[in-house]
Amino acid sequence: MSIDVGSIVEGKVTGITNFGAFVELSNGKTGLVHISEVADAYVKDIKDFLNENDVVKVKVINMSEGKIGLSIKQVNPTKPSRDRRGPRRKASPVDFEERLSRFLKDSDERQVALKKSQDSKRGGRGAR
Repeated sequence: MSIDVGSIVEGKVTGITNFGAFVELSNGKTGLVHISEVADAYVKDIKDFLNENDVVKVKVINMSEGKIGLSIKQVNPTKPSRDRRGPRRKASPVDFEERLSRFLKDSDERQVALKKSQDSKRGGRGAR
C-alpha cells in the first residue's frame, strides 16, 4: 500500500517522546505524530493519550526529505463546537434597540442604588 499525503493508514506506536510519538506504518516506514496533532484538546503529557504498542489510525499530513508527518486528530475531525447558547443568529435592529434601552435602564437603576448606598455610608447627603 502506498502512503501519500492525505491518506489514512494504521500504524503501531513504537516510541514516545516529550514532543510526539513515533508510529511505524504498514510499509515499514516510521512517521512522527507531533504532540499538537494527538488530540483536539491541549496535550500536556502525551502519555495520557498514547502508550507504546498502541495501534492507531493516522493521517499523513506531510512528507519531506524522508520524514513523514502524521496526525491522529485529523483522522476523525470533530464538528466545530457551537456556542452554549446555540447557533448564532443575526440581531435585527429592533432587537438591538430593545436590548440597548434595557441595558440603559438597568444601568441607571444600579447607579441610583450605588449612590444611595454610598450616601448612607457617609451619613446622608452633604455630610462628610
